Amino acid sequence: MITATRHVPDELGRFGEFGRRFVPETLMHALEELERQYAAAKSDPQFQLQFQHLLAEYVGRPSPLYFAERLTEHAGGARIYLKREDLNHTGAHKINNTLGQALIAKRMGK
Repeated sequence: MITATRHVPDELGRFGEFGRRFVPETLMHALEELERQYAAAKSDPQFQLQFQHLLAEYVGRPSPLYFAERLTEHAGGARIYLKREDLNHTGAHKINNTLGQALIAKRMGK
C-alpha cells in the first residue's frame, strides 16, 4: 500500500530514497524563500482566513454537488454526484491554486 508520506518531500525536499530537486542553482535562493513563506502562510490564521474568504466570495466555494440522475440510473442505482468545478469563476479548478499563489506573492512583497 502506498502511503501519503511518499508523495510529499522530506525536510531536504527529496521524494523517497532517490528523489531529488532538479532546479538551476540560480533559482535555489528564490525557491528556498518561497518554501519558507509557504510554510509560514500555512500556519498563519490571518492568511488562511483571507484565502478562505477569497475562495468563498470570489470563486464561489464550496462548489455545489449535482445529483446525476440519469447517470445514476445508467449505473444501476449507485447514487452519483458530480462536483461542479465548472461553475467556478474561471470555469475550472485552476483558480483555487492561482489565488493561493497570488496571496503568497503579495505576502512576499512581489
